Amino acid sequence: MRGYTQLTHEQRYQIYALMKAGLNQTEIAAILGVHKSTISRELRRNCGLKGYRPKQAHQFCLQRRSQKAIPRIEPSVWAIIERLLHEDWSPQQISVWLQTELQLMVSTEWIYQYILSDKQYGGTLYQHLRCQKQRKKRYGVYSRRGQIPNQVSIEQRPAIVGRRSRFGDWELDTIIGKNHRQALVTLVERKSRLTLIAKVIRKTAENVSAAIIQLLKPLTPWVHTLTADNGREFAQHMHIANTLKAKFYFAHPFASWERGLNENTNGLIRQYFPKKHDFTTITDHQIEQVMDKLNNRPRKCLGFKTPNQVFFGIKPTVALAT
Repeated sequence: MRGYTQLTHEQRYQIYALMKAGLNQTEIAAILGVHKSTISRELRRNCGLKGYRPKQAHQFCLQRRSQKAIPRIEPSVWAIIERLLHEDWSPQQISVWLQTELQLMVSTEWIYQYILSDKQYGGTLYQHLRCQKQRKKRYGVYSRRGQIPNQVSIEQRPAIVGRRSRFGDWELDTIIGKNHRQALVTLVERKSRLTLIAKVIRKTAENVSAAIIQLLKPLTPWVHTLTADNGREFAQHMHIANTLKAKFYFAHPFASWERGLNENTNGLIRQYFPKKHDFTTITDHQIEQVMDKLNNRPRKCLGFKTPNQVFFGIKPTVALAT
């Protein structure tokens, strides 16, 4: 069955000419290849005081169409969506947040279509979408470097850590800059996904230890366990544990899934500081901005609450800021 299409400007001139030639509505419909009810409806709806005139009929049609084309989503709502996209929220995060906080229904697909349309007109909103490149797993050999003394295996870590039922269980890692110049120390709390970041000039055990203590010292009551990989930068784990009055555990070699949350968080941080980024150019202000973005972004695993909301009870206000 052929779909319905509206009459064009040219067809209206044909209707006018055929009417002048004395043809009836059925004959005009047959010549134009439309149903006779289309001609009947056209003459009934688009006639003026002086009868049917094609130019006036077309203007009547366009006027009705413009009156019906009222956008369902107000420009003010799109303004909020754009602000959240600039904060690097995903379309799904935005959709759920709008529904729960503002009672506004904007589907994820609508937001993606809005971003696509913006890109086609030269906009840059698409640049705030996280890249979804498939990662290739690297296989290597076990390191023959000396083992870190007094390591405690993740196998001895309390089972409560795996249940994510309390605050204070942290995963630790480092991210290396271009040409192995400088590094970022990253910490993430397992229950709330709260992320802390600090930069070190050199990835030495002393520098990494000092950065971890500086980040977690204000949160000492909520530091129970720390879990890291087997990197030599965590050689001062006993000093860290004693200072923070916490337990320090090490994952098995080449078992990144045992610290999956930290690995995923590093991927989020890499959106801002990619692998070829020169870390010597990163400022403390930029690091603060990235932490604010990650900790004020709703997460699906948290029921679309933010890490700050879960850990501190702070709601994100960026979308409502003027």
